[in-house]
Amino acid sequence: MMHIAVPLAALLLAGAADPQQPYRASPERRTVDDRRDWGPWLGPFRAKLAPSILQDFGERYLYAAANAALPPPRKGEQRVVFLGDSITDGWDLTRSFPGKPYVNRGIGSQVTAQMLVRFEQDVVALHPRAVVILGGVNDVTGFLQVESVESIVANIDAMADIATAHGIAVVLCSILPVNDYGDAARAVVRERKPAELRRINAALRALAAKRHFAYADYDAVLADTQGAMRADYTRDGIHPLAPGYARMTPVAQRAIDHALTHRRPSL
Repeated sequence: MMHIAVPLAALLLAGAADPQQPYRASPERRTVDDRRDWGPWLGPFRAKLAPSILQDFGERYLYAAANAALPPPRKGEQRVVFLGDSITDGWDLTRSFPGKPYVNRGIGSQVTAQMLVRFEQDVVALHPRAVVILGGVNDVTGFLQVESVESIVANIDAMADIATAHGIAVVLCSILPVNDYGDAARAVVRERKPAELRRINAALRALAAKRHFAYADYDAVLADTQGAMRADYTRDGIHPLAPGYARMTPVAQRAIDHALTHRRPSL
């Protein structure tokens, strides 16, 4: 007997008209023609990243070994996990918070949907007393995931739900201001519109107040009189230099102290 291989796509299309095929509620998937020029660095990086995140969207593999090697918190240890994108990834917590049991779980270029996917592994499984969540600046570009202000905040709210269910205190963070002051930052404001970032920050502040979370307002200490990140705090318009992180450090610590003081037991 001859066996003929039929492409999967053909079977799916045939199923739409064949009453013998199983019921499918979802409509046909769209075709996206994405011709945006991501530039000489982001273009190749995005092309390299795409096949990897099709297998592991949250990029959980990146911290899997470090998580396995991290011992449980000692009795009385106030462990805090910092979860975020490249701004967290580039923060030397040991230098900024000497002697503190703070754990960095930032991954460059990530969006909030990816952070939500890896929250159980990279936060809950580490048994911290608190989590500091900073994300959203990549979401607004559509680099990996197209999100609205509401969906960005919903992703962060969902992370907070998971944390609260496990008795982990929550610190929500404002997105940092951006600028386009130098050659390395020319496209930053166009891709990350300050007005949109301010709307997200306003929504996060309101969420923190509503749910009694601590709020770390980095925007307030990094912005210049124009509302952009001060020129001496960044080179590329997005990522803080050492003086920028120095300004962020006491803001984060005050928010952590508040969160731990008002920490509630798990649901």
